[in-house]
Formats: sequence, C-alpha cells, structure tokens
Amino acid sequence: VDGAIHAVGVLHRGARAAVEFAGDADFLAGTGRPLLRPVLRVDGVVRELGGDGGGIAWERAMHWLPTFTSTVADAVVVRGTIFAPHGRDADLSGAVYTIAVENRGPSPIDVELSLEGALGHRQLRVRSPRPFDDVPRVHRAADDVLVFEGAALPGLVAFALGVDGDAQVEIDQEADGVTPRYALRRAFRVDRGTTQQAAFYLAAGPERDGAQATVAAMRRRGWRELLARTRDALRDLEQTTGNRAIDRLLNRNLLFAYFYGCGRALDDAHFYFARTRSPAHAQGVTVRDWEALTWTLPAVQLADPGLARELLLRACELHGYAPGEGVRYLDGTLFEPGFSLEGAAAYALAADRYVRDTNDDQVIEEGVLADTLYAAHDDIAARRDERQPLYSTAVGVSGEPVAYPYTLHGNAVVAQALAVFRRTLDEETAKSVEDPEAVRAALARQFSVERAGKSLFAASIDLKGASADRDDPVASALWLPLYDALERNDSTYRRTARSLGTEHAGAFAAQVARLLGPDAPQMLQWLRRAPLDHGVAAEFVDEDGRATGNGGDAALSGLLAATVWHAVHVLGITP
Repeated sequence: VDGAIHAVGVLHRGARAAVEFAGDADFLAGTGRPLLRPVLRVDGVVRELGGDGGGIAWERAMHWLPTFTSTVADAVVVRGTIFAPHGRDADLSGAVYTIAVENRGPSPIDVELSLEGALGHRQLRVRSPRPFDDVPRVHRAADDVLVFEGAALPGLVAFALGVDGDAQVEIDQEADGVTPRYALRRAFRVDRGTTQQAAFYLAAGPERDGAQATVAAMRRRGWRELLARTRDALRDLEQTTGNRAIDRLLNRNLLFAYFYGCGRALDDAHFYFARTRSPAHAQGVTVRDWEALTWTLPAVQLADPGLARELLLRACELHGYAPGEGVRYLDGTLFEPGFSLEGAAAYALAADRYVRDTNDDQVIEEGVLADTLYAAHDDIAARRDERQPLYSTAVGVSGEPVAYPYTLHGNAVVAQALAVFRRTLDEETAKSVEDPEAVRAALARQFSVERAGKSLFAASIDLKGASADRDDPVASALWLPLYDALERNDSTYRRTARSLGTEHAGAFAAQVARLLGPDAPQMLQWLRRAPLDHGVAAEFVDEDGRATGNGGDAALSGLLAATVWHAVHVLGITP
C-alpha cells in the first residue's frame, strides 16, 4: 500500500468473477489516478504525506494491517491504518481508513482530512479484465455518503463511502463526461499536545441501498470497536515457530491465503475458492481442485479449523460432481477440462488431513463429502493399468500435458488417497480398493531408472520402457515424503532431489518443495531473506526470491505457509 487505494473489488458468484472499481483505466499499469487518496490540509495549506522531508514509515500490524506514520509541517504527526473489519460480529463487506493527527506545535491548528479520487474504471475479471460498457456514476446520498456504481440497471455491485462525523461532499464531472471526481472532507481543530482522529468507511453491496446500509452499520459500531475485533481475530489466526523472521514469513502468507485464496461472495454470502483475488495474477479467480484443497485449505485449517470444515464441504458441493476434471470458475462450473490424478485424489487427502488434525471424524458422515469420495475413487480406479497397480493421468497438476501418462507425483498422491478410501468408504467398497502399498512398491520399481550409473526417479513413464526425466516444478519429486511414498532419507529420493540443481529456477512452487528435501535448512534460510511479492508468494521469482511474474499468488502463499509450518513443527527443520 503506497498511501492510496488504487482498486477495490468483490467476488460475485452470479458473474463467476471479481468485480473491481478503480481510479481509471490505467490503474493496473500504475499510471492512473487512485480511487481513494488521502489529502491533508493544515491551516488551509495542503501538506503532502511524506513531504517536507518527513517520508512515510509503513508497518504491518499483526503481520497484516497496513499502518503508516508521517511527519508534516515540522510538528504535525499523521498516523493511519487501513483495515477490512473481520471477526465475530465485525465481518462486514467493507474497509475502514482511519487517520490520526497529532499536534506537537505551540498553538492549535485547523485540519481538513479528505479522501479524494476519480471513479474512471470498473471491470469484470475472471482472468482477463473486461471493462463495463456503461459509464461510472458517483452520487451524493443521505447522511453525506458518496455512492459509486454504474449507470446501467441492474448493476452487479455498488460501493458507498462515508465518514464518522460531519462532512463536506464534492462531486465534479470531468470534461470527458465519464470520469467523476469527488472528495469527502472532514474538518476539525487540534489543540496543541492533543490528537484527533477521523475514520472513513467504505462499504460494498449488491446495489446502492445495501452499500449505504453497510456504511450506516459501520458508523454505528465505530472504527475503534471494529479495529479491536479485527485485531483479536487476527491474533487468533496467527501461528508461531519460535523464530520471529520465520513467523513473519509464515503469518504474512497464511493471512494472504486466508483472505485472498477464498472469500465470501457479495451476492449470495457463500464461500468460494479462487487461485487469488489479486488482479496481478494471470490465473485470476479460476481454481483447480489441487490448488484449493492442498495449497489453500491447509493454511486456512492452521488458522481456522471451523472455516476449513466449511470450505472442504463447499468444495465438495461445487466441484465434487466431477473431481479432478480441470480448472473451475469460482462457482464450480468447468472452465477448462483436463483430468489430473492429483485433483481427484485431493478430496481424500484434504478430508484425511482435516480429521487427523481436528479429530472431527463426523465430517465423513456428511453426505456431500461421502458422495465426492466415492466419485473420486471411481474416477481414479478407472485409470488403473490392466497389469500394474499404477494410474494414468491426462494432464499434470499445472494443467500442462505430461510426457507420459504415468507420473511419479500422481501415483504417490494416489497411493495416499487409496489408504484414505480404505478407511472411509463402506466396508464392501473398501474391499475392492487397491492396496496402497502395492502402488508404492510399483512406484519404486517402475519409476527407478539408471542415470550415469546411479538410480534416480523418472518424472513420468509409459510402462513400455520409455521415461521422462524433466521434473514438474509444480508436482516435483521433492514432495514424495509428504505423501508417505518414501522416507526423506531414502537414497534414491536424495539423489533425485540433488540432481534437480537449477532445473526449477524461477518456479517458486519447486523452491517451497525443497523444504522437504535434503537442503531444507538452507531453503528455509533463503526464504527468510526472499522479498517475494511484497512478502507474499509469486508464481515466478528470480534467484534472490524477488517476484518476476504472477505476484499475489494466494494459493501458493497457502502452500508456503503450510509447508513452512510442517517443516518446522513436524520435520524439526531450523534455518
């Protein structure tokens, strides 16, 4: 956050998309005017935050809440916090921008705080942005509230902006007739040695009246109570490893996965998975079963087992009709077909992890989960080779075609899923489930190949003698111990891990997988220093860990957080 909010958005189930409001059409390139920009006037003079040589010091409270401090006009200290209310009785569709002004000077000062901007762009985004055809509108409503919406009816979403006291509202239509500029101003006097605060409330609704009602509710609750509830809720979500640097890495990415890898849709109030809600990522709000259930869900489960249960059942309800069949829209509709073994097996792995970690075995009795596990088993069983207890796939975890149909990673995952099926399906069906140990034995036998006189694991085979060595960065051989396919000290595994070298350079998922490999301590040390994408995962990074593409990857942030926690607490890895 750089002191100005450039875009805000919500998930919309009916549109299977994210709907975003921004300052103007160039906001993604960073060249447009912001949607909301704080402006400070002291005794009638505009004082630029960060100006006068004071700069702006940014911090993140609770590993999440952006806060800033800036000194202007020598003796005026400005402190701000931006947060979306969260927690019991505070889970409102909106955000709060609170700014405090402290007067350290010798005499009183007159202060005017305002949020100003230009509503120039609204877009619908699944992966690519599509601007709305109608013009944007800014209206002044009752109680000095600004309403942002489109001219066409019915609209998909509206936003409302209010302040916690008397305000002055200004709206100017620019010469182009379609870029409304506006300002919401709050004036007050600050005596010497005192501090005064103002809070601006931004709320979303399916239409303008609902957005206004949410602003009214936020005003009634007050920003202090909303912030206290939010801090308490974030504190409950935090995890600890005993190392402050690792805690920052873990919790920053855990919270990003929690808030950006899933969300409650504005129009039906149900939860949905998404690859990420960040507009910077090319995958947008589409999602694969594997990403949702084995990347995002484990991080959510660490922080909030109750929400993890709801999300697990929600995934079964929306995606379970065809487990592992490809990429989904956020409402579960198939976006891009392509069966992967891992996607089908992910439901069994997620259910087993949830029961093991929470002791809530009653979730298995939920009909939607039971039906999904039966469907997943049937789809996996149909892929078994006639002679060998190995299973074929159409595509890999990333959706890319595999070199050969029988993959190392896929069969390791299937073996663990089969063990879960044996414990959870009815007794008669369980008898027909393949022995997972037979799959693991076949995996060790069939995927072991000789390279330069040493035994290594092939990435994929065709069971006719052909094999491919190129390791999939998203479904790497490095993950095998996590699925009980072998021990971390297995000699063939260690040789395979070390043979990868720089093969995965640039793919962040493969760097996370190294936390399970022989160089895990060095990898944890590298992650402590890696800048990533402002501290959260990106799909592609350089050798120093700096994001180079598809930043703001919420699902991958979940994988990072859950794997770091596992490496420290289960494997005993220390940097």
